[in-house]
Amino acid sequence: MLTLFAFLITLALLIVVHEYGHYRMARACGVKVLRFSIGFGKSIWHWQSPNSGTEFVLSAIPLGGYVKMLDEREEQVPPNERHLAFNTQPLRSRVAIVAAGPLANLLLACILYALVNWLGAQTPAPLLAKPEAGSLAQAVGIQGGERVVRAALDEDVLQEVASFDDLRWLLAQGVLSGQRLQLEVIPATGQGQQVFTLQLAQLQATTVDTTTLQKIGLVAPFTRPLIGQVMPAGAAEKAGLRTGDLVQQVGLVKVVDGQQLRKIIRASVLAGESSSIWKVNRAGVELELPVKPEAVEEDGVLVGKIGAYVGDLPEMVLVQYGLLDGLWLGVQRTWNTSMLTLSMTWRMLTGEASLKNLSGPLSIADYAGKSADLGLISFLQFLALISVSLGVFNLLPLPVLDGGHLMYYLWEYITGSPVSDAWMNSLQRWGIAILLFMMVISLFNDVTRLFG
Repeated sequence: MLTLFAFLITLALLIVVHEYGHYRMARACGVKVLRFSIGFGKSIWHWQSPNSGTEFVLSAIPLGGYVKMLDEREEQVPPNERHLAFNTQPLRSRVAIVAAGPLANLLLACILYALVNWLGAQTPAPLLAKPEAGSLAQAVGIQGGERVVRAALDEDVLQEVASFDDLRWLLAQGVLSGQRLQLEVIPATGQGQQVFTLQLAQLQATTVDTTTLQKIGLVAPFTRPLIGQVMPAGAAEKAGLRTGDLVQQVGLVKVVDGQQLRKIIRASVLAGESSSIWKVNRAGVELELPVKPEAVEEDGVLVGKIGAYVGDLPEMVLVQYGLLDGLWLGVQRTWNTSMLTLSMTWRMLTGEASLKNLSGPLSIADYAGKSADLGLISFLQFLALISVSLGVFNLLPLPVLDGGHLMYYLWEYITGSPVSDAWMNSLQRWGIAILLFMMVISLFNDVTRLFG
C-alpha cells in the first residue's frame, strides 16, 4: 500500500509541476489555455476558471498530462482571439512555453535537494572499509578504517567530504566521466594525512553498480567487526562467542571491519575449512575461540554462516547546511545529476552502455515505496532524482517530446521558416516509434529486474 501511495504522490507532483511550467509561461506570454489536464483518457473531475476560462481536468489514466492551448493548427480560431493563439506567438515566446515544463522539473529538483540540505540527514560517515582484493583501492594502499576528509575529480580543487554518500556520489561521477578521484584521508591511527589517487578510467565502466564498486574496492562504509545478537544453537553460540565481542583475527587473517569478516565467514565453506581460531576482545580481555561456520545453501551456492549478526552499525553523522549553502549545493547537485543523466543516455545511444539501464514505471514504483519506507529525507532525494530525469528526458531532441519541438524551433530560427507539415508528420511518427520502443525495453527491464 505504501508503494502505491508513494508512486501516486511521485507521479502527481512531477506531472503537476511539469504541466504547470507550461501553463504559467503560456499565460505570461499571453496565450489562451483551454485545458490543463493531469492524466489522459476519460475525465473524472473538472473545474473551469471563471476568469481565464481554462478547464482544469483530472483524467482516469494518471501517466502524464497536457496543457491544451488555443492553436490555429488544431481548430478554427475566432479572428478576435487570433492574437491569443500559440502558433501566432513570436519564436522566443513559443520556445519559452515549451522549455518551461522541463525547466520546472529541474527547478523542483533544486528545491528538493536544497530542502534535504536544510533539514539535514543522518548518514554514514566517510570511513573506508577494507578494500576488495585486487581492487583499485587495495592497489593504491588503502587499508581500511581511513576517514576521507576531502576529495576531488581530476584537477578540481579538493572539497570537503561530509558523508559516505558524498563519496559515493563522487565515485559515480568519476566512473561515468572516466576521471580519476583524489582522496585525502586520515589513517585509522589518527596520525597525519595521506592522499590516494584512484584511476577510475581504468575500469572502462558504463554503469555504477555493485560490481563496479567492488572493482573500485569501496562498496560500503566502515563498520567495526562486532558480534551482534547470537542465535540459540548456532555456530557462534557453540563456539562461545557473545554479543559485543570484537573480532580481531580469524586464523592468520587480521580483521579490520565487519564487511571483511562477513566475507571471511561466507567463504570459509568453499575454502574447505573445518574450523579456525578467532581472536576476540571481550570487554578488554583477549580470547581465542575455535569457530566452525555452518554450511548453508543460498541461491544454489553453499556459504558459511555462524548464526549471529556480524558487524556493528556504521558511524553516523548529521549533514546539514544553512540557507544559502544548502540552496547552492542543491543547484550543484541538480546540474551534476543532469550531466550524468545526459552522459548515460548518450552511452546507451552509442552502445557504450546497456539498455538494461532503462527503468520504467514498475521500477519507479518500487523505488518510490522503498525510499518512502526509509523516511522523508530518502523520499525527497528520490523525488529530486526522478524530477531531474524527467526534466532531462523531456529536453532530448526527440520528436513528440518538448526537446523535439525545441529542435523544430531551432530549425525555424536558422532557416527563417518553420518545419513543413510533411516533415513534421514524418518526424512525429518516428518519434512515437522510438518512444514506444523505449517503453517496451524499460518495461521488459522492470519485469526482469523485479520478477526475474
